[in-house]
Amino acid sequence: MRREDLVDLNVFMTVARELSFTRAAAHLGTSQSTLSYTVRRLEERLGIRLLSRTTRQVALTEAGERLLTQIGPAMDTIDTELKSLSMLQEKPSGTVRLTLSEHAANTVVWPVFERILPEYPDIHVELSVDSGMVDIVADRFDAGVRLGDTIAKDMIATRIGPDLRMVIVGAPEYLRTHTSPQRPQDLASHQCINQRMQTSGSLYAWELEKDGQEIRVRVDGQLVFSNTSLIVKAALAGFGLAFVMEDHVREHLREGKLVQVMADWCPSFPGYYLYYPSRRQHSAAFSVLLRALHCRA
Repeated sequence: MRREDLVDLNVFMTVARELSFTRAAAHLGTSQSTLSYTVRRLEERLGIRLLSRTTRQVALTEAGERLLTQIGPAMDTIDTELKSLSMLQEKPSGTVRLTLSEHAANTVVWPVFERILPEYPDIHVELSVDSGMVDIVADRFDAGVRLGDTIAKDMIATRIGPDLRMVIVGAPEYLRTHTSPQRPQDLASHQCINQRMQTSGSLYAWELEKDGQEIRVRVDGQLVFSNTSLIVKAALAGFGLAFVMEDHVREHLREGKLVQVMADWCPSFPGYYLYYPSRRQHSAAFSVLLRALHCRA
């Protein structure tokens, strides 16, 4: 259907329901002559008369009555849906889908949503936890949360979290029987707890940096996990050194259950960003969550 068909049908329906070009023109905010021309154009295109006109009144022909009966409910449905879409901007509602890592969900996103969602009972949230890179457009996500250096350049990115830091830790019992490492080369003589990356399937090389010197260290040890909580448990049990996000072990460090080593090789780095493909036409629900996450940064 062509665009002018919809325009003409809407004009016809208004005139047919009002049975008056004058009232229909007032309703649509246009002139009687424009409506008369539009209806005549529709009749010529269909090859049949829809309205009988006299100087005093307008009446439906049999064809006009049939057309109104058929298109009236459909046009009403379209009008109702358009009004509903407008209300989404006025009253935050609907579903927002995000893809993010487990760490980002637990430390940044969920604490914000837990606080604000009770204020917006009509907003529904779906969090898809996935450590890999996801095509948010193809997979119909509203946005994703990742570290800044992993986000495609054509995305809009907004910082939503504080700086992060990876730390090397070990249990006091382990370090009593092993010399505390001072340099990346010293890790070769230690039992290190490896992490298998879920995205690539390879073992994670510890990323260290000091005075502008960056180095990736392949470590060795008895254990390999793909889950951070198990890595921390193994470190607490004295199985070796672990390289994990600082917030995973902050409480253990405070209580003395774990000890940090090589702190000068573990600088902080920019935290999480919310990324999405466009600044325009966000739903009210997405805008609410975007503002709340942005304020947390």
